Amino acid sequence: MTDQLVQESPELADELGPVDWIVVEFPGSEFKGEIAGTLDDLVQRGIIRVLDLLILRKGEDGELDVFELSDFEEDGELGALRTYEAGLAMLLSADDVAAVAEAVAPGSTAGLLVWENLWAAPFGSAVRHAGGQLVASGRIPVQALLAALEEDDAYVEDEEA
Repeated sequence: MTDQLVQESPELADELGPVDWIVVEFPGSEFKGEIAGTLDDLVQRGIIRVLDLLILRKGEDGELDVFELSDFEEDGELGALRTYEAGLAMLLSADDVAAVAEAVAPGSTAGLLVWENLWAAPFGSAVRHAGGQLVASGRIPVQALLAALEEDDAYVEDEEA
């Protein structure tokens, strides 16, 4: 996909920021879109560009239903986000969605979000123009960071005692 994008639009490829994806899971079968306002704010401020957003509902029996933003009413919280989906390419294949769905617990609803980090695009472009390339990347989950901070606090308390 990246090669095709570069061939079709080398200027766009030069300006792209890093692309990330996440899956967030909520118990139950209803996803009411309460987080849509925060996502809208990030887009409005030019921090991210939504590239793809799917809603996954997994029944208690493991059966999966996949919804795109176009499946929601335009005047609802999720439907209003349709205007932000970039038309760059279909990023998620059926195999991608199936693989991600394995992580979703039965009886849950999940959002699968793919976004471009617009804030990092100028840095990425500068690196590419300087002949550099990204060779590694990572992410520390917030839960791991909080656990480390709690552990550190407990250690400090033990040392002070």
